[in-house]
Amino acid sequence: MRFARLQLRDDHLAEDAVQDALTAACQPSNEFSGRAQHKTWVFAILRNKLIDIMRARRRTINASALEGDTEDDSVFDRELFDDGGHWTNHARPRPWPRPDTLLARQQFWQLFDGCLNALPASIGRVFAMRELLEMDIAEICEELGLEANHCSVLLYRARTRLRTCLSAKGLETDDAFG
Repeated sequence: MRFARLQLRDDHLAEDAVQDALTAACQPSNEFSGRAQHKTWVFAILRNKLIDIMRARRRTINASALEGDTEDDSVFDRELFDDGGHWTNHARPRPWPRPDTLLARQQFWQLFDGCLNALPASIGRVFAMRELLEMDIAEICEELGLEANHCSVLLYRARTRLRTCLSAKGLETDDAFG
């Protein structure tokens, strides 16, 4: 099924092709001589069925393609394009980052994760609650039973240790990502 879906990109056609191949393989026939495994023979039947379907597709035109835009297409187009056919502001494609920038980001987050995991549990937990879960200081203090002053000290220690760890692991500037 997976192979048929990959080739046809249509679940229903793929199911039909697999069913046809299995039906053909189950029919009494002199074609299977036993020179290959039965599975290989069935797969060869499926491959031929897929080729037949793809050839037939090229010779026919889907009726829905002739009808023009469907309601779903026009709604989709209105979200992406204005009346002049230009991108709307919210849908305008953004430039992709350069591969070296993506690699640097990935490496940074791996370093950061290692440094965060190296923090003492109490400091790491406060930092994660503040910076990753975006909780307010008051919420953190309430959750952990801390005083606001103590929470601020733990956050300072976490940031200082993270900065030190990242510097020790080779992160040099804040401008690492262009």
